[in-house]
Amino acid sequence: MEMLDFIKIVLPALVVFLTAYFLIDKLLKNEEKRRNFELKKDSLTTITPIRLRAYERLILVLERTTPNTLLLNLAKPNMTNFQLHGQLLTTIRNEFSHNHSQQIYIGDEVWNHIKAAQESLLRLVNTCASECNPNGPASELAERIIQVYQMSNNTPSEIAAIMLKEEVRNYLAN
Repeated sequence: MEMLDFIKIVLPALVVFLTAYFLIDKLLKNEEKRRNFELKKDSLTTITPIRLRAYERLILVLERTTPNTLLLNLAKPNMTNFQLHGQLLTTIRNEFSHNHSQQIYIGDEVWNHIKAAQESLLRLVNTCASECNPNGPASELAERIIQVYQMSNNTPSEIAAIMLKEEVRNYLAN
């Protein structure tokens, strides 16, 4: 009879204990999920504007480094091909290097396209400069660069800009 009394006391206590344990465990897990959600939400609130500024800066770099824009800003009267060549290379390198840190906010594939755009621009400038007399007027180099650039379809800069815009749209859609 003592065993039966013991079971009558222990069994309900065990059921209450297990019920309380599972309820508290579920409550704590839900609370942890809620806290993680809040942290993620706060993080997105902070990171989203920074990330969007990075996209904006990189689009501006791609725009500022198009040959038309570069030549409009850099070519001066009485400048030689050699001088313009040097100015173009310096400006392209500076534009990209000043925004190098933005890569942490964008995808690797897009960053690789942005690097490819820089390398393509440098190659274009060097190739066109090698076809011109270094002491000739800068207008000769400028014309050559624009001719070659206009012949190309979907330049690396255009592809990088398209990919950047697509990544922004995907980021904002999620």
